Amino acid sequence: PAFPYKFKFKFSGCPNDCVAAIARSDISVIGTWRDEIRIDQAAVKEYVAGNYPPNGGAHSGRDWGKFDLQKEVIDLCPTQCMWLEGDELKIDDKECTRCVHCINVMPRALRPGADQGASILIGAKAPILEGAQVSTLIIPFMKVSKDDEYEDLIELIEKVWDWWMEVGKNRERVGETMQRVGLPTFIKVMEIDPIPQMIKEPRSNPYVFWNEEEVPGGFARDIDEFRARHKA
Repeated sequence: PAFPYKFKFKFSGCPNDCVAAIARSDISVIGTWRDEIRIDQAAVKEYVAGNYPPNGGAHSGRDWGKFDLQKEVIDLCPTQCMWLEGDELKIDDKECTRCVHCINVMPRALRPGADQGASILIGAKAPILEGAQVSTLIIPFMKVSKDDEYEDLIELIEKVWDWWMEVGKNRERVGETMQRVGLPTFIKVMEIDPIPQMIKEPRSNPYVFWNEEEVPGGFARDIDEFRARHKA
């Protein structure tokens, strides 16, 4: 089978995503890390003392006043995973969402972790048929290396292509196919375990969908046995 429509790749070196991969490509490959952010506590003190310009000096054309670590970094952390203990900056890396705001503001004090790889997101597109949509995080961390010729990434891409060519309708981007059949179906076909980062918000209805293998006894029921247990 042929591709139902065009398919775009975009690659970003870090979560700043300056090429807008998360909004403009069918598969976004965005550089990330999975260990702890590296902190230079001496450099943190230099920023607080005003000896290092925040944001790499990007806003130095005007006097914005003394750098306030609490107001400009800690309070702006989306998951509130940063705090001060005395004059030391602490980060709960398990709660870090990789927004890299703190690294952007203090690049001489904070660096990404050493265990680096890529996050894989699928399904973005500009408005054509159904309107614009951003991609969905499918794989939070994947080791990508030219040493193994990017084997894991290529295997995922080919699996997505095989499914999309089989299921996708004419002129339907892969993100629209995912939206039509549902994310649970897509990740089941991709043989990927669901994670909280795949959803936008908690569900707003009380209904839970179960697969037959998850229900004791399956979906098949003997009607006579049921009526015997539940007599009128």
